[in-house]
Amino acid sequence: MDDARRDEIAAGLAEVERRVEQACRTAGRARSDITIIAVTKTYPASDVRVLAGLGVTDIGENRDQEAADKAAECGDLGLTWHFIGQLQTNKVRSVVSYADVVHSVDRSRLVDALSREAVRQEREVGCLIQVALGGGEDGGPAGRGGVAPGEILPLAEAVTRADGLRLRGVMAVAPLGGDPGEAFARLYSVAQAVQKEHPAADVISAGMSGDLAQAIANGATHLRVGTALLGRRKPFVR
Repeated sequence: MDDARRDEIAAGLAEVERRVEQACRTAGRARSDITIIAVTKTYPASDVRVLAGLGVTDIGENRDQEAADKAAECGDLGLTWHFIGQLQTNKVRSVVSYADVVHSVDRSRLVDALSREAVRQEREVGCLIQVALGGGEDGGPAGRGGVAPGEILPLAEAVTRADGLRLRGVMAVAPLGGDPGEAFARLYSVAQAVQKEHPAADVISAGMSGDLAQAIANGATHLRVGTALLGRRKPFVR
């Protein structure tokens, strides 16, 4: 890893930290309430190592093969791996082998598959219910994945009953072209309903490089940040 790349990532992290701290001050929240997940899809394992050296130990990926390879290469770093992409059941065995948290739980069939594999591998996998925040009167779906808010509580209950899984909270992506603040306010309402039934499910994964301030203002606990950390350089492709 050349020094220039490390400096580039360090500068990106410093700017993200500045933005997060400012958003926390504005929202009257503590910086310690927020976890930054570095989304490293298409970037090399060497970037993950730089991030770890800078204190970022939560890493997000959305493609299984790439994530599995990086998790293996960086197995000595003690990282927390978040799988944030849409997950097909035929990829569950691989994802469970490295992912600590799956952000995209959106159907009971996936819950069943994750549970079977977690038990087989003797692992506990954290699960976030992905909430659709589309423009329909029920809040979705609108092409960004997830389930409608009315289906969240039954799915959350299914996760809590499943062996090998732990319900951690909810996740959403703001709808394209919409107001992220309004969308994240709706997500917060859903999260509160889930937490009322399941008090330990206190994670709200919301906000990316472009809308992290709106997410923090509306209760996000985990931000998924890629471009703002790693830049828009031509990404590494295996």
